[in-house]
Amino acid sequence: MVRPSSTSTGRLGVIGLMVACLFAAMFVRLWYLQVLESPQLAAAATSNQTRQVTEAAPRGLILDRNGDVIVGDQTVVAITVARSVVPTASCGGKLPTQYPAVIGHLANLLGMTTSAVLTTLVDCRYSPYEPVPVATNVDISKVVYLREHQSEFPGVSVQELSQRYYPAGTAAAQVLGYVGPINSSQLSRLKSQGYQQGDLIGQAGVESAFESFLRGKPGITNLEVNAGGRVLGTLSATAPVPGDDVQLSIDLNLQKTVDADLATEIKTLHNQRDPLTGYYYPAPSGAAVVLDPNNGQVLAMSSYPTYDPSVWVGGISNSEYAQLAPSDPNKPDALINRAVAGTYTPGSTFKLVTATAALDDGLINPGYYYDDTGTFTIRNCTAGCTFHNNESEALGSIDIQTALTASDDVFFYNLGYLFYEDQARYGPQPIQNVAKEYGLGQPTGFDLYAGAGATRVDSPAERIKLHDEAPAAFPNYQWYAGDNIEMAFGQGATVISPLQLADAYATFANGGTLYAPHVGAQVVTPQGKVAQAFPGKAMSHVSLPPATKDTILAGLEGVVSDRLGTAYGTFIGFPNGAFPVAAKTGTASTNKVEPTALFVSFAPADAPRYVVMVVIDQAGYGASGAAPVAREVLQYLYQHPIGPVKTPSLGP
Repeated sequence: MVRPSSTSTGRLGVIGLMVACLFAAMFVRLWYLQVLESPQLAAAATSNQTRQVTEAAPRGLILDRNGDVIVGDQTVVAITVARSVVPTASCGGKLPTQYPAVIGHLANLLGMTTSAVLTTLVDCRYSPYEPVPVATNVDISKVVYLREHQSEFPGVSVQELSQRYYPAGTAAAQVLGYVGPINSSQLSRLKSQGYQQGDLIGQAGVESAFESFLRGKPGITNLEVNAGGRVLGTLSATAPVPGDDVQLSIDLNLQKTVDADLATEIKTLHNQRDPLTGYYYPAPSGAAVVLDPNNGQVLAMSSYPTYDPSVWVGGISNSEYAQLAPSDPNKPDALINRAVAGTYTPGSTFKLVTATAALDDGLINPGYYYDDTGTFTIRNCTAGCTFHNNESEALGSIDIQTALTASDDVFFYNLGYLFYEDQARYGPQPIQNVAKEYGLGQPTGFDLYAGAGATRVDSPAERIKLHDEAPAAFPNYQWYAGDNIEMAFGQGATVISPLQLADAYATFANGGTLYAPHVGAQVVTPQGKVAQAFPGKAMSHVSLPPATKDTILAGLEGVVSDRLGTAYGTFIGFPNGAFPVAAKTGTASTNKVEPTALFVSFAPADAPRYVVMVVIDQAGYGASGAAPVAREVLQYLYQHPIGPVKTPSLGP
C-alpha cells in the first residue's frame, strides 16, 4: 500500500478549501438575491410581464372669440393590423420579405401596394403593443366587406379614431398650425411628461404653443404579456381625459374677410401693369394683420399664399409637402406665416418713428417749416450726395404734418441729416432708440413666436454685424450721413415684420403703450369654465406728449382725408366722417422688379379700436397696391364691430 505524500495531501486540502469558498459565495449570493434584492427583482419580473399602452385623449377644440369652432375633432374609421400578423416587422427595420397572404389581400382591398402596408407596419411612430392604422377614412363598402369576411383577415380590425377637422377651411391656416407624430428630439425632451412613441403633438402655430392645454390626459391600459411579448390579458385601464379648449382673440368672420380681400387684391394685381415700368405686378405674396391697440389682441392674421390645413390629417405625402414648401426660392412657401416671419423694408411707414424722435427730442417743433424743392443735397459731399422726392415732386414750404400726409421724402431727408450733424446733442442713434421703444426689430412677445426673427433697424452696429456675417452682400460697413438719411425714411438695411409694424402703430394709437400681441384669449374646460385667461401684457412705453401725438395724428389723418394725402383717392366714398381713419402708406424700394407696397392704419382715429396693416411684395405703390385691402377691411369693421370675447357654454 502506497501512502500519499505530504505534497498530495496539501493539494487536496487547497482544492477542498476552494470548493468550500465557492459554495459559500454561492450561498451568500442566493441569500442576497432572496432576501436583500427580493423586492427589486420582484418588480423587475412584474415589469417583464406587463406592458403599458396609452390611448390618446381627444384634443381640445380651437375656438374663435365668439365661441365658433375653427379646429375640431371628428371620429374616422381606420383599418388596423395587429403587430402579431407580421412579427418580423420591427420598428425601423427592413421591409419583411416573408409575410402572410392576408397582407396582400388587404392591400388589394384598400387599393394600396403591399410594400405600403409593410412600410407602415415598420414605422417607429407606432407602439409595438397596439394595432397599427394602415388606412383611414376608408370607404364604407370596404368596411362592410371586412366585417362580413373577418375570418379572411385575421389580425385586421376596424377601429374609430379621433382626427382634427377644419370647418372654417383655410381660414388662419398658418396661425392654427398642425399636429403630427412626435419626433425623436421631442420625445427625448418630453418623455417625462408622459409622451410616448406614436403620439401626435402640435408642431406649429396654436397647436404647438398651446399643446399643454389641448393635449388632455391619455388613457392608460396595463397589459399582461408573456416572455415572447404576446398579450395574455388586461390588468387595469383608465379612460383618457379630453383636452381643454383654447379660445382665440381672432374673429372668424373678420378673418375670412381679411383672407379673401388679401387674396383678391393679389390676384387683381397679377393682371395689372405698372404704368412706369410696363411690367405686370408679380405680387407673389403678402400679409395682413388686424390688432386691438388697447390690449394687443390679434383680431385677424392672414398670410398669402395659404393652404388647407386638413392636408396634415393622417400624414402628409412628400408630393403634397413639396407643393406647400417648394424648394424653388422664387416660389412662395405657403407654410410661412408672413405676418410674423416675413421681413420687409418699411419704406415711408417708418416715418412715424422719425417724426416721433424729431418732435420728442426737440430737433424740431410742430411749427417748423422746411422748403421742399424736390431734392436734398448733403453739404460738403463728393459722391452720392443728392436725394430726390418720388417723381421729383416739390411741395415748397411744409411742416411735419403735411410731410406725413403727403409722404414727403425731402422733409425726412433733412431730419435724418440734422440728427447726424448734431450727434453731440442727440446721441449717435436717436431714431433707432425710438424704433426700439416702438418694438421695431425687437422680440414681439407674441404667444406663437416671441422672437424678433431676422428683423433689424439699420444702425452703425448693424452694418458692422451684417458685414462680418456676409462681406460680399454687405461690403460697406461704414456709417455716413447718407446712411442716416436713408434710415430716417425707412430704407437702407432696415427690415421689419408686419406684426412689428402693426404693433408700433397700435402703440402710437393708444397713447404710447407697447403691448405684446397675442392670439390666445383664454383656456376653457370641456365643462365651459375658464381655466386660464391671457390679458394684455405691456412691454414698454413711448413718450408721446400731446404736442407730439396731436401733430403726428393730424398728419396721419390727412393721408386719407386731405387732397394731398397719398391714399386720398383710394378712400374716396369711405364713411370717414362717421369712422375716421388715420394711416400711412409705404413704398419700399428693393432689388426686385417692383417695390413692396405697405399700408398701415387705425380707426376710429379719435378713439382707436382697430389697427389694420397690409403688405404685398412687389406690388408697386402702397396707396394702390396695399391700401385697397385695408379699405375693404375697415369698411367691414365699420359695419361689423368686433365685440368682447364670449366664453362658450359647452358643458351641461
